[in-house]
Amino acid sequence: MKKQTGVHVGVSADGIALVDTRPPRGRWFFLDPVGAQLWAKATTGTPTPEAVEEVVAYWQLRGVDPARVRADLRQVADSLERARLLVPAQRPPARPARRQVRFATPVPGRLRDQIAGQVGLALALALLRCTPLGITLAVARAATRLPGRAATVAEAETAHAAVRRAIRAWPGRAACLEESLATFLAAALTGRRLRWVLGARLIPHGAHAWVEAEDAVIGQDETDRVWPYVDALQVERSN
Repeated sequence: MKKQTGVHVGVSADGIALVDTRPPRGRWFFLDPVGAQLWAKATTGTPTPEAVEEVVAYWQLRGVDPARVRADLRQVADSLERARLLVPAQRPPARPARRQVRFATPVPGRLRDQIAGQVGLALALALLRCTPLGITLAVARAATRLPGRAATVAEAETAHAAVRRAIRAWPGRAACLEESLATFLAAALTGRRLRWVLGARLIPHGAHAWVEAEDAVIGQDETDRVWPYVDALQVERSN
């Protein structure tokens, strides 16, 4: 069995995004394609100094100044070592490259949906503000074992709308991470399963979190969501 390091990776043509879920808190680390080459070599058995020289040689053959590449890569390697990120990372299962992105909509819901939205938000806020990300992920994975079935898009939008209403009554800030986890938990409390995804874009650098149902991205804001993001970590029921 592959060793679980607590580090997850999202891969795109523009580089990679690493999300570190180890204590004390979760964090993101972004690498351009050259840095990604170094990381890939150094985490698959090549000693870091040798990995640096192999990447330098690759770019020297393409006319890039080797001294500049070497200096940049040594700096990247030092940063990765300090962050303890020169370790293998888990890559999420492949997903459709072109997913339907559905914008947030005020869907009416029943009383139980509203209660689930409030409870889901309270749980999400408590987890994300008071525990390491690893514990939050463990709770989210445990929620996938609750009785239920995969949610339809309409059911997912109902859960998301209920969380949005609960957020409007919340005096603090709730960003995409809190909102998506709350929606994931609210759906689980009503017997519906969603996919919770943490992802990133590389140009410009940015992290995001969302939920999916039937391969559709649920509840995005038309004004401030730039797609596509690449998945780095997914939480869903495996069967």
